[in-house]
Amino acid sequence: MLGRTTARVSQIMTGKQELSPEIALALESVFGVPATVWLQREAAYRLYLASADTSAIRRRARMYELAPVREMQKRGWIDSSESTDDIEKELLRFFEMDSLEVEPAIHGAMRKTNPIAPPTASQTAWACRVRQVARAIPADSLGAYNESKIDACKKQIRKLASYSAGVGKVPELLASFGIRFVVVEGLPGAKVDGYATWLNDDTPVIGMSIKYDRMDSFWHTLGHELIHVQHRDAAPIDGDVSDPDELIHGKAPIERRADSEGAAIYVAPDELESFIRRVGPVYTTERINQFANSIKMHPCIIIGQLKHRGAIGWSKFTKISVPVREAVIKSSITDGWGKSLFPGVVK
Repeated sequence: MLGRTTARVSQIMTGKQELSPEIALALESVFGVPATVWLQREAAYRLYLASADTSAIRRRARMYELAPVREMQKRGWIDSSESTDDIEKELLRFFEMDSLEVEPAIHGAMRKTNPIAPPTASQTAWACRVRQVARAIPADSLGAYNESKIDACKKQIRKLASYSAGVGKVPELLASFGIRFVVVEGLPGAKVDGYATWLNDDTPVIGMSIKYDRMDSFWHTLGHELIHVQHRDAAPIDGDVSDPDELIHGKAPIERRADSEGAAIYVAPDELESFIRRVGPVYTTERINQFANSIKMHPCIIIGQLKHRGAIGWSKFTKISVPVREAVIKSSITDGWGKSLFPGVVK
């Protein structure tokens, strides 16, 4: 009666062939149901199919909003797959979450370029990777963490900072005090330097990206994170956003404390102030070396602190800068720079 082949009618019935106005009119003639009703049902069905596709798009968009999926796949942090289901499963595993509707937690304090902005997706993924790699360090290779010994640890850190080769001994020293130390190369655009976190109440972790391959930057970041460990600091619940009235120079109180107390590990504030009053603003290599020798500290540390204070420009004394990355990663559990010692940790 429709004047169509059985195959064509079968395609229409199964939804493989879209119902056209001509077919709708033919169905009206056969069944007496107005063509507009057939077309409304057809439109509702096609809209349902489109909404299902849109839901999948929204789901995939959420994944790429939550994490730098492609970069994580390149680094071997999650399995490479194009399947939406597989990517979701991998992200839930990586972030240790039950649903992608929640935000991954930052279990600690992170030193990043913008200290008051909420962590970016890349920064959050990097922090989670630090925790994963830290878990892979055998517990029997570490001493027991004891808060009463943190000052002794800081004194040993200061001794290592006084000479160039000291950077290579940092992981072993921290391990003897029960602190896990790992190096994870930052993701593109992450702009993160360090991270202090706890795997449990007795297991502190310091992670570093060594974004800047300079001795002063390394020791300053290490001291900064060690202070966070000492005070068991964690980022505020609402990202890193603090009360605006408490912010000074764009930093929250715990970050300012970590900066000041971390710097004091290497150079006593009153000694540095005295040097600045006596020498500034005319700083020379000879005078800096003399001061460094007098307090038994590497001159790069002095220069770095002077730069942080704004006493000298960032472009000054660059020839004295000492690279540290190669020495650090040779002695550290490292993930990055073309190698991944623990691909797919915590599968």
